[in-house]
Amino acid sequence: MSNFEKKFGKYAIKNISLMLIMCYAVGYIIQLMGGGFLNFLTLNPYRILHGEIWRIVTWIIVPPSSFNIFTVIMLFFYYSVGTTLERTWGAYRYNVYLFSGMLFTVLGSFVALGLCYVFQGEAMAIPGSAATVCEFYSALFSTYYINMSILLAFAATFPDVQVMLMFVIPVKMKWLGIIYGAMLVFDLFQNVGSPLAGIFYRTAIVASLLNFVIFWLTSRSHINMSPKEIKRRQEFRHEVKKNMKMSGHKCAICGRTDADDPTLEFRFCSKCEGSYEYCQHHIFTHEHVKRR
Repeated sequence: MSNFEKKFGKYAIKNISLMLIMCYAVGYIIQLMGGGFLNFLTLNPYRILHGEIWRIVTWIIVPPSSFNIFTVIMLFFYYSVGTTLERTWGAYRYNVYLFSGMLFTVLGSFVALGLCYVFQGEAMAIPGSAATVCEFYSALFSTYYINMSILLAFAATFPDVQVMLMFVIPVKMKWLGIIYGAMLVFDLFQNVGSPLAGIFYRTAIVASLLNFVIFWLTSRSHINMSPKEIKRRQEFRHEVKKNMKMSGHKCAICGRTDADDPTLEFRFCSKCEGSYEYCQHHIFTHEHVKRR
């Protein structure tokens, strides 16, 4: 990922957690205004295939739950967790984590539609049924489980950090992560009433959490490091790279190094008094250094 980070890291969105909360605020305003306009913004794969392509993006502003005081508390909590992860991982890697979760969710919605046609072909063949089914279950493909993946990533990265549940009960993040994980397993296997609902419901959960699964598989060897340990290792790698550059070859005339041009050849001059090194272009043309 480091090569991609060097090329695209400058495009990373800073403080993206705040922007996500602002998207929710717009969604809640639309929801309070009523009129059903929010239904035109959901992630509906059937409607997308029939020209309503804006839904690929606009579903992000659809709120994951109804608005109340507990929603405000949870949004503040997710903002704090997300901001901490961004500061620890860096903006680029946190952007990749969030956007990969959103991408998997979009792909998952189309997978769910395809599975419905494969396993429920007769029901989906009824005129208008595909649109109706997708319209009804498209709300399942929201940022709710993406928010859950943020919390799980925080619990995996900082398992011993203590938070105050409901502002009263002290609990470590690893236990909170286990509780959320158990809830997700229960949601995944519970009976949701109909085969069509089960396809959409389970696909939405799995797709939205694929980013956490990939994160866990690729980072489990070092995700439990404390922020101080992460910073110490970063500083160590920086010093190693700095020392490697300093210990490389450098021409005393033009100042070019083997890092600037790996094809250059360097030699020390035996006639110069002192440790002077020259590139192939100046080894025979320089003035010899004499100590006075």
